[in-house]
Amino acid sequence: MRKFLKEFSDFAFKGNVMNLAIGVIIGAAFQGMVASLTTNILSPVIGLFAGANFESLHIVVLGVEIKYGAFATSLINFLIMAMVVFLLVKLLTSAAKHLSHEEKKAEEPRKCPYCMMEIAKGATRCPHCTSMLDGSAAPAHCAT
Repeated sequence: MRKFLKEFSDFAFKGNVMNLAIGVIIGAAFQGMVASLTTNILSPVIGLFAGANFESLHIVVLGVEIKYGAFATSLINFLIMAMVVFLLVKLLTSAAKHLSHEEKKAEEPRKCPYCMMEIAKGATRCPHCTSMLDGSAAPAHCAT
């Protein structure tokens, strides 16, 4: 039982799980803001053109009330949230790609300017042609 609790504790308090929980909380708060925006601002403005509060628009079919205004408000909510999530994912993907490119660029091995063989990043002398890499002249056998 102790091992189980330790494993659960390790899982529950890892950075990824905590980040996910924070993301869900922020997402729920943001959803509340978007719902308020559509209900309190966009629906009334659209309702100006419809002649009534947009969210309260409905039709009655065979005694059943179909609230197409409320559905349209929910649809607008969804579209705003989908657009924000799309832009956020696009931004994060772009940032990750940029960082990955920078890391790969930093990891690229450099080449000896004399013999063009790959050398270690911090090397001061080429292990292949023994040239000094700090700008001093190349050995005679490497001169072009």
